[in-house]
Amino acid sequence: MDVKILHFPGIDSKSKRSFSFAGFKDVPFEIKRIFYIFGIDHVGLVRGRHANRKSEFVLFNISGKSKVKTIDVDKNEVVYELNEPRKAVYLPRMIWKEMYDFTENSVLMVVTNEYYDPEEYIRDFDDFIEEMDSRKNLYSIEAIDDNRVKAIEEGGERDNDCRVCCFETNF
Repeated sequence: MDVKILHFPGIDSKSKRSFSFAGFKDVPFEIKRIFYIFGIDHVGLVRGRHANRKSEFVLFNISGKSKVKTIDVDKNEVVYELNEPRKAVYLPRMIWKEMYDFTENSVLMVVTNEYYDPEEYIRDFDDFIEEMDSRKNLYSIEAIDDNRVKAIEEGGERDNDCRVCCFETNF
């Protein structure tokens, strides 16, 4: 799944404005952790500057505004402005992320599918690109005929009895 904008319906009336969301229904994973980035000391700072091997995220600006820059394996950069509580950005695994341009009243709420594990963070951009390049080069695809393909691990042996070999990457 790619980075995408999510919109959540809510209740608007004179007495209250609210919205809710649920794991597996409104966000594409089971929610295991929620954290917030807030405080005027974040104005002018850049947060994030990392990618995660296992964690997926949904980011909401429940107050104020902020921006989220994402960079994928092909070094494509996209900036998302979060400026309303019911608009969020979904970030899959292995996306470089930077959060910045926080307003003084900004409260960025982040929900994720994993408990905090510092070992799954990639905090150096060059290491991120190197790891993604190595993942891209791990497998090649060989056409067997028009309807079948075979995934061959680079440097590995081909299995002549294999009609279709499947593989899974941990993105």
